[in-house]
Amino acid sequence: MQFIDLKKQYQILKSDIQINIDKVLEHGQYIMGPEVAHLEEKLAKFAGSKYCLSCSSGTDALLIALMAKGVKSGDAIITTPFTYIATAEVISLLGATPIFVDVYPETFNLNPDKITDAVNKAKNMGLKPKGIIPVDLFGLPARYRLIENIAKELNLFVLEDAAQGFGGSIRDKKAGSFGDIAATSFFPAKPLGCYGDGGAIFTDNTELFSLMNSIRVHGQGESKYDCDRIGLNGRLDTIQAAILIPKLEIYDKEIELRQKVANLYSENLGNCKKIQVPFIPKDYKSVWAQYSILLENDKVRSDVIDALRLEGVPSVVYYQKALHLQKTFEKLGYKVGDLPIAENISNRILSLPMHPYLDEISIKNISKIIKSVF
Repeated sequence: MQFIDLKKQYQILKSDIQINIDKVLEHGQYIMGPEVAHLEEKLAKFAGSKYCLSCSSGTDALLIALMAKGVKSGDAIITTPFTYIATAEVISLLGATPIFVDVYPETFNLNPDKITDAVNKAKNMGLKPKGIIPVDLFGLPARYRLIENIAKELNLFVLEDAAQGFGGSIRDKKAGSFGDIAATSFFPAKPLGCYGDGGAIFTDNTELFSLMNSIRVHGQGESKYDCDRIGLNGRLDTIQAAILIPKLEIYDKEIELRQKVANLYSENLGNCKKIQVPFIPKDYKSVWAQYSILLENDKVRSDVIDALRLEGVPSVVYYQKALHLQKTFEKLGYKVGDLPIAENISNRILSLPMHPYLDEISIKNISKIIKSVF
């Protein structure tokens, strides 16, 4: 069994993908070919955002956005400790300091009630609080209405990390349209993935879009060899755009299929008191980048992992160590117990196979194996 089965999707789209790749090979515009602009237009429409700028990865999407906001040494960016390293990594790359706040125990997303304390902590450290990066963890958007209101009061920008959440929504407002800027990833394992690295940035702000467009191509000015600012090589390959176009065409259908898979998991596992299945708030829609359960403790989790492995079922722990306890951030002075909810979740969480084409028999079998441990 595959944790994420990309082959089944490829069989459905094989002809369309091959046709698109052949077109790129024929016209030979491998960098910034017409497919790139076509994809950006479709992505912007899908997300409900005025502008979309494709780029080389989800990490570069975050980095370009922070560069456009002028983040630098002495600044503080508030974010969650329970996510992939890229979210905090880009903050440090620019010389700024990540300030971590704890998460909700039900959704694992950033808890807005902790933001004000984080701002005060940053000021006490002699830093200038500048922005917030909430993460749409496992496909579920963060609590943006509250986050945006707090950010406005504190004069902070909001950068939505929708790397896992593109396609999710809150009251029909889609991920990729929250905050001042949003960033997503097209890493192959993401719900909407290409066949390599790729990402995109979204905004309604014309000035920010123009600035990020320049940063994406070495700080380019009016001409190719006219540089107005420090930038990077952050373009999306034309072939990757050609692959994503037909994938986007069936994405709404795949989101529906992901929801059916999640519903089946919850139906089969939800009646076991020793398992906490995912919680989705009212009017929120997850794109189910992962289906993650909480078990009693690390020992039980190890037993479940072993039981699944014996039956040929893969599982993954996202994330084994919260970011504030990572070696790379030890200079920030965080210690065990500082962010107890994120730390507790790290010791208990387990992600199960999840993709649109996972069949009901497999889901029931996986659930049966897990419950047999108890």
